Amino acid sequence: MENLKIWLRKNGSTVVLTILFIIILVNKDAKAWLMRQVASTGILNASISEPKETQNTSAKVSYAGLMLKNEEGKITDTSALQNKVVFINFWASWCPPCRAEFPSVQKLYDRYKNNPEIVFLTVNLDDNAALGKSYLKEKGFTVPFLTPAGNIPDALYSGSLPTTVVLDKKGEIRLHHKGLADYSKDSFYKQIDQLLKQNP
Repeated sequence: MENLKIWLRKNGSTVVLTILFIIILVNKDAKAWLMRQVASTGILNASISEPKETQNTSAKVSYAGLMLKNEEGKITDTSALQNKVVFINFWASWCPPCRAEFPSVQKLYDRYKNNPEIVFLTVNLDDNAALGKSYLKEKGFTVPFLTPAGNIPDALYSGSLPTTVVLDKKGEIRLHHKGLADYSKDSFYKQIDQLLKQNP
């Protein structure tokens, strides 16, 4: 017993770190918390790019073919997205990086939800949509809960979670970010504000 006490005294910090590491590996929320701390440094932040010069304006509409449905089963009318800034986030409840960035997505939504010039499409990709709904309810998130009602265009989503896409009022992709980011930074709000000021 004395030997164990001596060993614990010498290796106590290693034991504590090992226990914390195991908790982070096993617990989705613990992983998400750690990732959120990293994201809050700004190291992983995405930024909106300048528009690409293109002659063919019809090719810019990146949401063409995107069909989504809400909790009541109503299909999103993509014509309602024309001349608006569109924020699209593809996520799943089992995905720790999605969980890590979701509080920032909620803050962004809270900031702009009453602005008629921006549309939020938070698209759940859980195999069982009930898991996604349950996650939002458990965490108190109020973003729109949408699920695919058809194939998602490759230009928007190619399989990585989370994926975030921002379209300008002309339907051009101005941000396409795969992985975790923090969307609750003032610098990102300023970029969204710039897009909102632009004419379609």
